[in-house]
Amino acid sequence: MVAGETSGDLLAGLLMGGLRARWPGLVAQGIGGPRMAGHGFEAWWPHEKLAVRGYAEVLRHYREIAGIRRQLGDRLLRERPDAFIGVDAPDFNLGLEERLRAAGIPTVHFVCPSIWAWRGKRVEKIRRAADHVLCVFPFEPALLEGHGIAASYVGHPLADAIPLEVPRSEARAALGLQPSDTVVALLPGSRRSEVHYIAPGMIAAAAELQRRRAGLRFVLPVVPGLRPLVEPSVAQYASQVEVTLVEGRSHEVLAACDVTLVASGTATLEAALFKRPMVITYNMHWLSWQMMKRMGYLPWVGLPNILCEDTVVPELLQHHARPAALADAVLGWLDDPARCRAVEQRFLELHHRLRRNTAQAATDAIAKVLHR
Repeated sequence: MVAGETSGDLLAGLLMGGLRARWPGLVAQGIGGPRMAGHGFEAWWPHEKLAVRGYAEVLRHYREIAGIRRQLGDRLLRERPDAFIGVDAPDFNLGLEERLRAAGIPTVHFVCPSIWAWRGKRVEKIRRAADHVLCVFPFEPALLEGHGIAASYVGHPLADAIPLEVPRSEARAALGLQPSDTVVALLPGSRRSEVHYIAPGMIAAAAELQRRRAGLRFVLPVVPGLRPLVEPSVAQYASQVEVTLVEGRSHEVLAACDVTLVASGTATLEAALFKRPMVITYNMHWLSWQMMKRMGYLPWVGLPNILCEDTVVPELLQHHARPAALADAVLGWLDDPARCRAVEQRFLELHHRLRRNTAQAATDAIAKVLHR
């Protein structure tokens, strides 16, 4: 298995629970993180090695990443596992899967690449790389099967893991927050490059919010190992604001908050499953932005908007992600309780659509690939 970043490690960890239940003697190895390790996964490289987003950023790390993929492929071809499961990270995994599949090793790709949103030509590479694709959104299997790619809708594992009823009081108590506090969650992303480009503006927005409305509480969950990157931004942009940093615990923070300012990515779906009003933001190297915006097909980048096919939450990206604009959007939620209740209902409906026994459905599909 290969999971290339924090969100992939989360998905793979949830999947591994089902794999172990079906095959108690499972040996799972490759690239992964702590959630996978909790299920007995042996990581030959840590998942942080692949946690890079954006063309300019990837170029700086290309030689190291390409070397890891070559070494991993060589080892897997020697040891010939019963199956290879690539968890997201399509730029890394699809090329590796193509090599392994050509050598007769069954390959499964977990999470369909977002060909419906951008880079649609990648469908040809998916067809060469994957024996089967496990899809987390209900519209994806028909799209893939139209291109001759075997696929199954397995639901989204986060929809199974996150409760339909949000444990808000318990989360606030665990984080030392009072029931009467107005809490803004700051989620600047899990990659070093995201923290570098997104955290400063997000933290400056917190300072602007505090200036306009005293008494707000700000909580920022930090991915383990990235705290030294976050603390300087807090000191520089919000030295007079109390921003509580917590190690991990993003689900508790989302359960506890009134609204979240969140970087585009898997965290936006987590926020939606916790029924939280949100403002989606993103910032990256200017060259990566110019390249990526030319390849998009949809009017949205945030998963909640894409899945609801509507602008249910605001998106402020790149040069639009100014601290004052972010603060305006957050206050727009705090000042409109009826709007908050309406979006919570939309997200509850979305949660029901995505919820099924993902671990069971995924292992059923994987078993069919193995039996072939």
